Amino acid sequence: MAAGASEQGKVSEAFRSTDYPLPRFLSLRSNEVYVRTGPGKQFPVQWIFKKKGIPVEITLEYDVWRKIRDYDGHEGWIHKSLLTGKRTGFIQSNDGQAVHKKPNKKSALQVFLEKDVLVDIFECQSGWCYVSASGYKGWLKQQAIWGVYENEEFD
Repeated sequence: MAAGASEQGKVSEAFRSTDYPLPRFLSLRSNEVYVRTGPGKQFPVQWIFKKKGIPVEITLEYDVWRKIRDYDGHEGWIHKSLLTGKRTGFIQSNDGQAVHKKPNKKSALQVFLEKDVLVDIFECQSGWCYVSASGYKGWLKQQAIWGVYENEEFD
C-alpha cells in the first residue's frame, strides 16, 4: 500500500493540507524547480526542472510541500510556491494530434501537434480541450493530453 493511503484507497489526513482534490494537475511556476526526496529542504534534491509551465500531477500534500508525478512517471516533493493553477499538458499520442477550429473532427484543421508538444489548456468540455501551442489555438481531443483527466471539465 502506498504511503499515506488508507485501506479504502483514500489519502490519509496526514497527507492532506488543503481541500483541493487529490490527485490533481497543476503546472510549474518557475524556470528552476528543485524536486526533493521528501517534504522539506532537509531532503536531498533528486533533479531540477528547468522549464516553466511543465504539467505535474499532485498526489500528496504535507504542510507546504506537494508530492508530484511528472509526465515520465517520476515522483518527488516540491514547495507549493513553485506551482500555479495554470493548466498545461503534453501531447501523448504517438501519432500526434489534429487541433480543430471547433470541438469536432469535421471542423477545419488548425495545426497538427506531435507527441510531447507542450500546450496551454484553457478549457475542457465534452471530451475536447481548447488549447494553444506556438501561437496556434483550437480544440483537441481530451484523451490525447497528459495533464487533464478523462471526462474532467473546466473553463
